[in-house]
Amino acid sequence: MKISHHDIRLRTEAPIQIIDVTQQVKDLFADSGIRNGICTVISRHTTACVNLNEQEPMLQRDMLTHLKRLVPRDGDYLHNENPVDGRDNAHSHLMGLFMNASETIPIVDGALILGTWQSIFFIELDGPRPERRLTVHFMGTD
Repeated sequence: MKISHHDIRLRTEAPIQIIDVTQQVKDLFADSGIRNGICTVISRHTTACVNLNEQEPMLQRDMLTHLKRLVPRDGDYLHNENPVDGRDNAHSHLMGLFMNASETIPIVDGALILGTWQSIFFIELDGPRPERRLTVHFMGTD
């Protein structure tokens, strides 16, 4: 059994931002030497998520619009009355309820099994932030 563990560091520029990390994950995978197993990608933050979806600019704009409509920033949220880090970010935590902190992708015959239109996204819900981290964990056999 081989195990490989990596961090991807990201800087975010917008309050809500969708960042395609597919190629970064594939590059790390290429060096793993694993032929069969699993890849887990996990956000190390409560206000940032990981998602598999389509990389299409208009769809990404729709996603941003939907999130903002679903949980408006200016809602009457109790968390914002005494935020632990000084950020009024209850809306970011609430958006996170509808997303995953991680995704697991099968590895078969030396390939990450992603659908034709699937990309791996880091979704910032509380930006901008100078540094965010994704952990990528590969486990399997060669």
